[in-house]
Amino acid sequence: MNHLIPEYINYWFEVGIWKFIRIFWYFVIFEFTRYIIIDYIVYGIFYLNRKKRQEQWNLAKQKLQLENPFVSIIIPGKNEGKHLYKLTKSLSEQTYTNFELIIVDDGSDDDTPIIGENLKKHGLIDLFLRNDQRGGKASAANFALQFCKGKYIVHLDADCSFDRDAIENVVIPFYLDNNIGAVGGNVKVRNYKNSLCAKLQAIEYLKTVSVGRIVTSYLGIYKIISGAFGAFRSDVISSIGGWDIGPGLDGDITVKIRKSGYKVYFEPTAVCLTNAPEKFKVLTKQRLRWDKSIIRFRVRKHKDVYFPNANFKWSTFFSLAENVFYNVILDVLWWIYIIDIIINYSGSLQFVIPMNITLYFVMSYVQMCSIYMFSERREEEKYLWPYVAFMTFYTGMYLRIVRTIAYYKEFFFKRSFEDPWNPHKSSRLAKEHGL
Repeated sequence: MNHLIPEYINYWFEVGIWKFIRIFWYFVIFEFTRYIIIDYIVYGIFYLNRKKRQEQWNLAKQKLQLENPFVSIIIPGKNEGKHLYKLTKSLSEQTYTNFELIIVDDGSDDDTPIIGENLKKHGLIDLFLRNDQRGGKASAANFALQFCKGKYIVHLDADCSFDRDAIENVVIPFYLDNNIGAVGGNVKVRNYKNSLCAKLQAIEYLKTVSVGRIVTSYLGIYKIISGAFGAFRSDVISSIGGWDIGPGLDGDITVKIRKSGYKVYFEPTAVCLTNAPEKFKVLTKQRLRWDKSIIRFRVRKHKDVYFPNANFKWSTFFSLAENVFYNVILDVLWWIYIIDIIINYSGSLQFVIPMNITLYFVMSYVQMCSIYMFSERREEEKYLWPYVAFMTFYTGMYLRIVRTIAYYKEFFFKRSFEDPWNPHKSSRLAKEHGL
């Protein structure tokens, strides 16, 4: 083993910079440029503007406090009874209190109806609604909209908990800009200590949600308001007809809002904690569903945003184009890259593969440094640092393979319409109407 190290070092000294770029073109051109160079430039600008941003925030907060608008919080879901008490307790401790709490039971077959009615009886929620037959999460959310009285609608998942100022902070951005139609909250993993699977998702969420969405929001191309925690102007959500059936309905409604001419905004201080899958088998099913939605909505349903029309907007174009490019197109290019390396550098794989792993290993820790800069939970999240070493295999191999399978199934067979996550009747109607 020891004799291989000098050989390895000598090989890379002899390669030279241009051949190095040729061998690792995928990493240099796409990964390093997007996730290190661009991100750190935006971080720098974001940091330099912090005082101005804080002044604007304080002014917006004063406007919110003066108006004190009524907010409707809706929680649609099936078989979520076990989470409801903890959720209502979390919301009862919020700094913002002028809201109504509406829970929609989407055809549950557990104790959700009993628990929901009991919460209503004791005044812990304002309204409990029930679909006797399951219609899907979008159907349940739209059902709740019929009863909402608030100026703003906050959509939550039942298995989440929230920082005490989360509701207040997710509403404040509406007072930064009158053209903001929706605001996304900062979703983090709560159960990260329970398994390696959960730990890796916690790091992933920090990279793609907590920090990644700061970047895309600052650039004006923020593309998805998480269904776990998002706020919407009620007039805007009514004008677009609410949620459509399908996987990735949170990303779909975000695109609909952008296409209607409104801005979407990410607020990192509005923190929501959610439980992530603790087993890779469960995570794989979740990600297959999520990844199919990119093809279904960003490539097929909303393909009109890529072509000049009366409502064409460059920000919406770049928002979806960036998402499709860095997820779908680069996924295909990655496989081309693997074939390129195998064909053209088959005799040097013992050097190329370890260097590839090293590059992604270093990049993961460089990204983690940026996460540390922005996080409000630095001490807690130090626990995750040793596990960053596994991210090369988690994101670079496992998630990429899952993503490829999902894209293939959806692009050629439209398998999202067969996903049991939505009732068959709802999926059939969505397919008939091109949704």
